[in-house]
Parts: sequence; structure tokens; C-alpha cells
Amino acid sequence: MCKILKVNRASYYHWIQTGCVVKKVDTQLNELVKSIFVFGRNNYGTRRIADKLKELYGLIVSRKRISAVMKDLNLKVNVKRRYKNTTDSNHNLPIAPNILNRDFYASSPDEKYVGDITYIPTGEGWLYLATVIDLYSRKVVGWSMDATMKVSLVNDALNMAIRHRNPKKGLLWHTDRGS
Repeated sequence: MCKILKVNRASYYHWIQTGCVVKKVDTQLNELVKSIFVFGRNNYGTRRIADKLKELYGLIVSRKRISAVMKDLNLKVNVKRRYKNTTDSNHNLPIAPNILNRDFYASSPDEKYVGDITYIPTGEGWLYLATVIDLYSRKVVGWSMDATMKVSLVNDALNMAIRHRNPKKGLLWHTDRGS
């Protein structure tokens, strides 16, 4: 059974515009949530804040409510990046001598190349990017990307640099002296 409410049209539209549910502003809770958030150096999410409210003040507040307060106060949690161990120094492979010996100055193009690998997290796993940089111009002259870190990754990057730049004999190629 439907009842027709006799409400002024302007009042109805005002109610729709301002929000059907009236938000109750609890300034004391807002201050507590903000102080706990700041105390946690912007790392505390709703779970930790709820735990701290219960532990310190004996307040039981839902995570949904804390989330709403955090949204109203524009408190955003610092998200920690995933860590990827990039170096495996525990191997029996031969280590190349360090000929460059931290002399990163080059007097002409295509005299000294340096290379490294970086790891890029994606939604489908890690991508590996190998780069070759000319120390004279500090320009990336070769690169390669792959889903696996094999010797071909670095070789492809170096081959690209050699194909495009055609360096003279005597080029010094330096990496982190890994395999």
C-alpha cells in the first residue's frame, strides 16, 4: 500500500540535492582518527586505526565509519611499494675485472658504454629492462625488455646499441660485473 506524502516540490528537490541521509559530524571522533593517522606517519589504514581506538580509548568503531571519516578528512594512506631483490652475489660464476674503476668521464661518443637492469612491477608480474648508456652523452643507446632475466636480455640491449651506433674498436663495456 502506497501513501502519497504531501511534501512541497522545492523541499523534495532540496532534500535530493543536499543528500538523503544527513551526515552526523562527530568532531571528537574525527580528531581521534586524525591524531592516530598522523601518529602512524600516514601508514595506518582502517584496521590499525580501529585497533588503536579500541586499545587507547575503548571505542569500538566500524572500519566503514573510519573509512568515511578518513575520506571526509582527505587522509590517504602511504602505500608501500613491493620489494624485489635485484642482486645475487652468492654464485660461483667468474666476475669480470673492473676496468672502468669509477671513471665515468668519456671524451668522445661511443668510447664507454655502461649497462644495468631494472625491474618493473606490472599487474602480470615483473618485467626486466636492460639499458645501455653512452657515458659521453648520457643517452640510452640500446635497450631490451623481457619477462625473464636471461643473458639474451643484456645481449639484445648491447646488440641494439652496436647496430645503431656502430662504435669503433676499443669500446669499453661496463656493467655491475654480474653474470
